[in-house]
Amino acid sequence: MANCELPAERRRACLGFGLPLAFLLLAASLVLAANGAQEGGAVTKAVEYRHFPVIGSRVAVWIIAQLHLMFGAFVLAVPMFALIIEFIGYKTGDKRYDQLAYEFTRLLSVSFSFTASLGALLTFMLFILYPKVMNYLTQIFSWTFFPYVLLFFLEAVFLYSYYYGWGKFHPVTHLLIGLALNLVGIGIIFIADAWLTFMNTPRGIDQAGHLVNLWEAINNYIWMPINIHRLIANISFGGSIAAAYGAYRFLASSTPEERAHYDWMGYVGNFIAISALLPLPFAGYWLGTEIYAYSQTLGVVLMGGTFSWLFIIQAVLIGNLFLAANYYLWVSMQRIEGAERYYRFIKYLLASITLCFLVWATPHSLVATVQEARAMGGQHHPILGVLGVMSAKNTAVNILILTTYISFLLYRRGNKEPTVSWARTGNLIQFAIFAFAVVFVIFLGVYGYFVEAKVRIRLSVPQVLTVLLTMIVVTLIDVFMFKNARIKGPIRWGEMPARSQYALFFIAITFAWTMGLMGYVRSGMRQHWHVYNVMKDTSPDAYTPTLGFAANVITITVLIFFSFIAVIFWLTGLTSKKSSGAKWEASA
Repeated sequence: MANCELPAERRRACLGFGLPLAFLLLAASLVLAANGAQEGGAVTKAVEYRHFPVIGSRVAVWIIAQLHLMFGAFVLAVPMFALIIEFIGYKTGDKRYDQLAYEFTRLLSVSFSFTASLGALLTFMLFILYPKVMNYLTQIFSWTFFPYVLLFFLEAVFLYSYYYGWGKFHPVTHLLIGLALNLVGIGIIFIADAWLTFMNTPRGIDQAGHLVNLWEAINNYIWMPINIHRLIANISFGGSIAAAYGAYRFLASSTPEERAHYDWMGYVGNFIAISALLPLPFAGYWLGTEIYAYSQTLGVVLMGGTFSWLFIIQAVLIGNLFLAANYYLWVSMQRIEGAERYYRFIKYLLASITLCFLVWATPHSLVATVQEARAMGGQHHPILGVLGVMSAKNTAVNILILTTYISFLLYRRGNKEPTVSWARTGNLIQFAIFAFAVVFVIFLGVYGYFVEAKVRIRLSVPQVLTVLLTMIVVTLIDVFMFKNARIKGPIRWGEMPARSQYALFFIAITFAWTMGLMGYVRSGMRQHWHVYNVMKDTSPDAYTPTLGFAANVITITVLIFFSFIAVIFWLTGLTSKKSSGAKWEASA
């Protein structure tokens, strides 16, 4: 591995390790004190809520919680793909991958301190502003707090050992430390998810709300769907932030070597983000299905009631994500010699993305005046109304995913020419697989209009499996077809227009805004319940905020988050090292 010794950072390491630990011990002490107060009676029972000045308790907790989740997502995701990239470098002996993995990991040193500080602040605010709720959750999950604190401590140990031990440990030892770091991070996610999912779909308690079975409280209806959904989303979000850092350093670079390195870094980060984004809707379907299985009322509130228009906003955001991701791939093809032969397909891919985007963002019911509703014959548009139901939207999303996959396939083939004798047959087989998948997905979407709701919901499963199987089979064919392929020309890393880097910024910001939106949906669907059907919200904020108000809070949170991220980028840039001189002409 490359020698990445940074002796000037010793004091920063102590500060970075000590600050999270200090906050963590304070948070643990506060939890224990609150639990003791509950057992003692008197003081805690007298106060159920406290008011936060100016913005109110709910908004204050909302902003801090969302900031903590965003930083937590980044800190827990980056080690996952950094470890994979480091392993690739170890197996291939290519120092570029080792350097890239280290570059990603450098972003964590300051980010971890931000995450721990925000987590401690969130803990303080929750216990101070919502003592009744937190005392109840402490009664249910008190025994999970100790392993959570222990795991957080271990994460700090493994994280700083992984970062500051780069080039000092044996490669296998260093990889094992990275693996331990990721396992601990996953454990932290799983424990924290148990707390928040219990509030939506409580289990393991009796009619009075007392704990009966801790494992059932943890393993509630949506615990595992949230775990999987969050892991995938974290990887996607972390990749987008890492790509944004690459874009920032690319635009600030002064030499061709630096531009080449950070162009490659931005590409890898974006590839990770989009690769994780593709299966994310499928995890969302599973989560939605489990919510309906627990309570149809909760499911209707989520998808067909108060929050239905939020999913239209979500469609617009994710549609823009796919559009920006494809745009970045299309612009990236300009640096690949030989890729110009695929330019003619871009207009068809753009048409497919645009059409799917429009279908996905079409609402089922329109906000209309009385006169407009009468002219349409109701709240549903006579023509476009049919595109507002889930049959159409699921179909559009699946085709959108296939289209994005085709864009990446063309990018991957850019400077390669197959040498196998069955290349033409392989292309025809791939085309036939794509054609069958599109026709079958559309057929299931149309069929959904003629069956009852419970059957229609299940039709999303074969659609998902068809798309996943298509991508797997086509990828396998492509790998064998382009093995020992003839290289038509090099990839000219660093020769990218500035607008391509702005697309990476756009993707990162859109990811963050989408995370904020869906966090609001997940918490807000309980409406006037702290714990659904168990503990009512009797605070002054026991009402559902309007879409406009929620959008403003989310926007402010995202602005604060990226202000912090800008500071992290700046601090990370101060300690950056010059490129080791590796040649970036080779393909990634």
